[in-house]
Parts: sequence; C-alpha cells; structure tokens
Amino acid sequence: MNAENAQLGEVEFCTLGMFILDDIEFGGTRPDVKNALGGAASFAVIGARLVAGLEHGRSVSWIVDVGSDFPQETLQAIKSWGTDCVIREDHSRLTTKAWNGYHPDEKRDFKYLTPKLRLEPHMLSDTQVWSRTFHMVCSPARCISIVNDILQRRQQLQQAGQAPNTEHALERPIFVWEPVPDLCTPEEQDKFFAANKVVDVVSPNHLELGMMFDQPGWTHESENSQKLVQTILDAGVGVNGDGCIVIRAGKEGSYAYTRAQRIWLPAYHQPNTLGATKVVDPTGAGNSFLGALAQGMITAGREPFNIIDSTMSGSSNWKQAMDSWGHGRNLLGALICATVAAGFVVEQIGVPEKTVENGKELWNQTEFTERVRLYMQRLYKTFEESPQRHLLAN
Repeated sequence: MNAENAQLGEVEFCTLGMFILDDIEFGGTRPDVKNALGGAASFAVIGARLVAGLEHGRSVSWIVDVGSDFPQETLQAIKSWGTDCVIREDHSRLTTKAWNGYHPDEKRDFKYLTPKLRLEPHMLSDTQVWSRTFHMVCSPARCISIVNDILQRRQQLQQAGQAPNTEHALERPIFVWEPVPDLCTPEEQDKFFAANKVVDVVSPNHLELGMMFDQPGWTHESENSQKLVQTILDAGVGVNGDGCIVIRAGKEGSYAYTRAQRIWLPAYHQPNTLGATKVVDPTGAGNSFLGALAQGMITAGREPFNIIDSTMSGSSNWKQAMDSWGHGRNLLGALICATVAAGFVVEQIGVPEKTVENGKELWNQTEFTERVRLYMQRLYKTFEESPQRHLLAN
C-alpha cells in the first residue's frame, strides 16, 4: 500500500509513533498475553479512526514496519480498519516487540525485546507530511526536532510548487505531544519547557508529570500540583502561549488547562454507571486518547460534534463554557471524543474489535457516535447539577 496512491483527499492525522507487538504481564492478577497488536502508533490510530468514522477513515495515515515474524492475522486486522496504512516489509529483521508489566497502582514498566525501528520525519511521504495533525511520543529534544523537520519539509515542498491544493495547506499543523515516560525526569525539565513551546498540546499522565518534577504524582486536589500546572502555563505551551496541557489521570478522567480556561472530564467508564463495561487493560488508552484528541481538533461540523452540540443545547452552563473557550472550543469537543475513544480501548487486551452490521460500523459491538451520545447525556446531568466540578476555578 503506497501512501501517494492510496490516499484519497487530504491527510488529517498522522502519527510518528511506532508499531509494536506487545507481551503483557499483569503481575499475577490475570493471564499474561503474547504478541498483542500494540505500540503507540496502533493505539493512536485507533483513537483517530474512531473519531474520523468510516467516511473519513482514509484520512488517518501511518506507517507499519513488518518484520519476518509478523503475524498474518495482525496484518488482516490492520487492513480491516480502512486507514491509509503504509506497510514497509523487511524480512531481514524482526518486528519491533516490547514487554509491558503492570503494577496495582497502574504504573507500567516497559522494555523492548527486539531492536526498535524509530520513525523519522524524512520517512513520511509527501502526502503524509501535509497532515493537518501530528501525534508524537518522544523525548523533549526529539519533539522539537520532529516539529522543525516537518515544518521545514512543508516549506521546501511549498517553495517547489508541490503544496497540495487544499484550503488547509498553508495552515500550521496541530502538534500533539506525549512525553515518553522514561524521560519524565527532573533532569529533563528545561527541555520539557522548551518542547512545550513548539506544540499545541502536551499530555503527560498524572504519574509522569509527578516524576518530571520530583513529586510522587499529580492530583488536582494538591496545592503543589496546581502550582505546577501554573508554572508550566506561565512558561508557555504553544507558539503563542495559547496551547494546552492535558493531564491524563486514568480512572479519574482528564484535566485540561490553558492560560485562560480549565476543565475536568470524567473517564467514560464509571464504577456506578449502569451497564458500564469492566475495565480490562489500560495499555494504549493514553495513546488512543491523544490520537482521538488530535483528530477531534479538526472534526468540528461532523457527526460527533453535532451530537455533542445537540445533546448540550439546553445547558446554559455548557453554552457559557463554550463561549468562554472562544477559538479553543474545538478542544472541548476533541477532549470528549478522546475520552470516549479511550473507553473502547480499556475494555480488552489489545485493540477493540471492528465489525460492520447492517451498514453500520461497530467497535466492540457499539457505534462510536452512540457512545458519544451516552457520555454527553451523563455529562449534561452533572454539568447542570454542579458545573463547578467541571469548570475548574482559575
């Protein structure tokens, strides 16, 4: 599959995450798993693909490196998603494989079992480099390098008269950065602040953010944690300082902060929610959250956003929130899409199952947009009862 020939229309999402086959150990709490379809790329693409839907599935683009040991059933699963997937085969090497070990507190240990093959911006096709959004999982230094390389390639193509004839070609793409956990250390703080200034969204999880600043973890209730968020915002996120830090807090949901606004959104699966599917495995949920977030930031006017708008149309509190976020209102819808997407990923080991019934695309036997509707119905209730729980005070 060649990206130049396969892609119809513009690319809306592209990840520089790697494809990995995962071995997962749960510390004796359940059976271990071998060769699960995984890696940041797979999960981020699932998140973006859920939001894009069947109609825009081909706008989700990525690269999969296939080694001599690549399972055929995994390849078939990937193809069934209907994305713009570039398969690169090299039978002289093994597929990148990793081990994941989980602790009871959701902390994850991670190591590579085979040599990794990292994706670099120069590996992207000319079509992919014009993506409207990019997802990265990397160190701060590499984040800066990736952003600069992509922008430079776009400039070179434009000067050579090879820019695509689309309305978005001249816009700066949206960069969503997931700091790699191993380098969430106090020694990386200065580089972390520098990288934040070249991306639109930076998103560590609550444990990683704590590690970065030599704290046991980040919690919304902690005064030190709130000061930490303010320090990051004051230092600047985004080229113009109007970017966002999104803290993924596992079962607690997510907290999003800009210099002007902040909001808490609960996780999709709640203990007391009638009919909620039991959370099975958190592997990849963060990647899927951010893939969906990136795709969601350019999804205004499509079905997921229409459902959000129609469900919340009677809420004056929601209207005030949307008005106050101004040009950043798309981020609110994107955060909701991200929350719902992550809810699919935690329901099984590996990726959710895609099927088509009566012309409808189902993931884990449910339409993505139906889950958006269910989530918004619950959110409507709590927004009306206690908006201050969601719209956090500055």
